Amino acid sequence: MSNFDSSNEHMQNSFVKQNKTVSENFFGTSDITSFWIADMDFEIAQPITDELHRLVDRGVFAYEFSTTELNLSISNWFKERHQLTLNPNSFLQVPNVLAAIAILIKQFSNPQDGILIQTPVYHQFRAVIHNVDRRIIENPLVNTNGTYSMDLDDLETKFKSGEVKLMILCNPHNPIGRVWKKEELQRVLDLADQYGIKIISDEIHADIVYSGHSFCSLMSLNAENHFALLGSTAKTFGMQSISNGFIYVPDPSNFEKVKSVVSGMFLDHGSAFTTFATIAAYNKGGEWKDELVVYLETIVTWINDFIAEELPQIRVTPLQATYQIWLDFSDFGLTTEALKHKLIKEAKLGLAHGDWFDKSGKHDQFVRFNFASPLAKVQEAFYSIKKAFT
Repeated sequence: MSNFDSSNEHMQNSFVKQNKTVSENFFGTSDITSFWIADMDFEIAQPITDELHRLVDRGVFAYEFSTTELNLSISNWFKERHQLTLNPNSFLQVPNVLAAIAILIKQFSNPQDGILIQTPVYHQFRAVIHNVDRRIIENPLVNTNGTYSMDLDDLETKFKSGEVKLMILCNPHNPIGRVWKKEELQRVLDLADQYGIKIISDEIHADIVYSGHSFCSLMSLNAENHFALLGSTAKTFGMQSISNGFIYVPDPSNFEKVKSVVSGMFLDHGSAFTTFATIAAYNKGGEWKDELVVYLETIVTWINDFIAEELPQIRVTPLQATYQIWLDFSDFGLTTEALKHKLIKEAKLGLAHGDWFDKSGKHDQFVRFNFASPLAKVQEAFYSIKKAFT
């Protein structure tokens, strides 16, 4: 049984969330506890640790690749966990998910082409699109009493305009924590095929899904002409510093196009650490992952109960997946700057503010809180919020 309650605060580290310079750059102070970055505070699964020790203890680090075994471990995981049959030969390894998105955008669009995102959405999508000289086209999600849905009419209008070349789909969606249903995905896929749009489906949170909900991959549909970023040992197993990204490209012609870029830049293999840690995670880390989701769900229940009883002005977006919860502070009637002041200066918390995910101003009163930490640490943070706002 894993001990998710243990703290790593005492460890000597250079974790981004504990870096004073980073905190000062983002929040104007280092006197905060950070819950903004999407990583975990938990010790990784023992089989992963054992594999890393095996590599270190042998003391030899000659060139070593195991692409076949690596791809099989991923495809077997998705078969067992998501009843998804994947071709192991259709995976391409890249340094990380954002690199994968950049590669796909550059390969299948031209400068100043439109790339569609569904806001509020992971803020780095916007950065990647800008960095590769493409235009952002937004298809805002619809918030109905705290529950988000896709605006499919607007999506079709944007597709029909001829300005969109690619769509980045986020499933489960970050930051709102929605798992898109099969019917929703099918409608998006049908529209994309009708108007000749390729979809990049970011599915890296697929394994962190809560009771009463299930994950449906775009690749479970007839999506041969599209792409998926399937799984992430970073998100599933807390391996942020020792993980790679994986692009799944089912169409052989598209696969060769992407492979020519990835291989041409010598990006198609990781270190022995990332390779064998990933294999160990997918082959032997299932029990740890299951225990993790149970623990995270306990935290979700505590947060919902605490807010309902102690801070009812905060509206919580119902969480279906991910370990990030989307909180609406609108009912306090504060300006955006006043809200940030209370959270940063009074509660002394570093959270991901809504204007990171949506530049329209519609989500300036929202924050994303990453709760992949020991329950006691999360509780302390919410007590600090209560003190600052009451």
